[in-house]
Amino acid sequence: MNQSNHSLQAARGKRLGIGVDYGTSNSAAAIFDGETLRVIKLEDNSLVMPSATYINRDYQIVTGQEAIEEYVRSNTGRTVELSAEILGEGRTSTGQIGDHGLPEEASTSLIYGQSLVDGGQQGRLFRGVKRLLGSNASQRLMVFEKPFRLVALITPLLIRIRRTIEAHLTAQASTPAVDHACIGHPVNFEGAQTDRNRAALSALSESYGYAEFTQQSFYPEPNAAALSYLHAHPQLNTRTLLAVDFGGGTLDLCVIRHTQQDFEVLATHGIGLGGDHIDQLLFRQLIFPLLGKGERWRRKGEDREIETAFPFEEYEDLLLNWAVSYMLNQNQYTTPLHQRIQEGDEAAAKFQRLYDLIKNNHSYLVFQLLKELKAELSHSESATLDIPELDIELTLSREKFEELIAEPMQKLDRAVEKTLELAAISADEIELVIRTGGSSLIPAVKRLLDQRFPGKVVEHDPFTSVAAGLAIAEYLGVSATRQTS
Repeated sequence: MNQSNHSLQAARGKRLGIGVDYGTSNSAAAIFDGETLRVIKLEDNSLVMPSATYINRDYQIVTGQEAIEEYVRSNTGRTVELSAEILGEGRTSTGQIGDHGLPEEASTSLIYGQSLVDGGQQGRLFRGVKRLLGSNASQRLMVFEKPFRLVALITPLLIRIRRTIEAHLTAQASTPAVDHACIGHPVNFEGAQTDRNRAALSALSESYGYAEFTQQSFYPEPNAAALSYLHAHPQLNTRTLLAVDFGGGTLDLCVIRHTQQDFEVLATHGIGLGGDHIDQLLFRQLIFPLLGKGERWRRKGEDREIETAFPFEEYEDLLLNWAVSYMLNQNQYTTPLHQRIQEGDEAAAKFQRLYDLIKNNHSYLVFQLLKELKAELSHSESATLDIPELDIELTLSREKFEELIAEPMQKLDRAVEKTLELAAISADEIELVIRTGGSSLIPAVKRLLDQRFPGKVVEHDPFTSVAAGLAIAEYLGVSATRQTS
């Protein structure tokens, strides 16, 4: 059980509260001056920005939607040619590049071995880096010939967010220093290590420090969502609340007991389940069978023809991770496809689709259309997945969709039960359920919560509630503060 009491009274004259929600899929930011709460527009036409970083061969960096567009442009139709490269001197201590102290690795130790290098690659795209923060095994990633720490991949996004906040304040004729922020974090980061939360928060703190957020505080994301709702409804008489924040990478929950003067956090809980996991599940269930999964193929042996299952499993991991799916466009993957297509049977058309997907780098397109399919099913009984580039058109009913995501919904149900157990209360004692996060819009999620808490569930700003709550938390001084240089 995690208990803490906080005042809801806004002390006048405090500095501006700044909240930054660096998310697995998207990021958002907000400011609060004690009276007005403003969510900052991070993209030209959107309050949220994709949490994406693209680094080209000249180590020039772009972020957000521009990063994704540059990745797609540079890899469409490109053949991957891998070659062996001897690793020599490695970079292992923190140095700096750029005028804002973007961290990379400085040369202090030796690394020996051999690496496969994609010589034609124009740049590297990184998305979902937040999911790696809790794993010690993934703290360094190669960007061409240089190993980068995860903090170096996060920092450019945070620099952009800070600059955008500064530009907004300048336009509002306000000039407070943007050197502080309340940082949101999941209850539990993804990973198997017992110290993953400590390690992840340390990496986040370092990244924010490089982005010149030198005064930092931390606050759990579901608590922030609840705080934003309480702020928006100051006359709320409800005492015991459950916040369910179902985002792109994690599912986070908290139970809060409050009065009009203060609130107490009774329990928090979180698991590694989000919209990205559901997207991958849909890809497996809907798209893989149309690309040749489960089909057989024939090949000539020394003295006879051999028939076996096509080794589709060799393609799966790369297909499910669109940021690296371009790696499939090399001979070890395309040659078997050519051979299988030449059989000319009914299944050959499926393998032609897979070849076309690989050759034209359509993995990102497929995932975007799957997200649109999910969104359409949020308000329609059926929706059509239309991918003319791959000659795919299928209609999915909401009923079938819910059959496909039965396992994630079971995990959600168990997470709710665990949270109530940690808070030592029953479902009947919950007076209000705050549903937020992009994945909370899925009808099956709504129905599950409505069945558990009939007449008690409300939707609250699915994409920006956490950022808003973080800004409020910093202004009120309810978050845990941690100073960094």
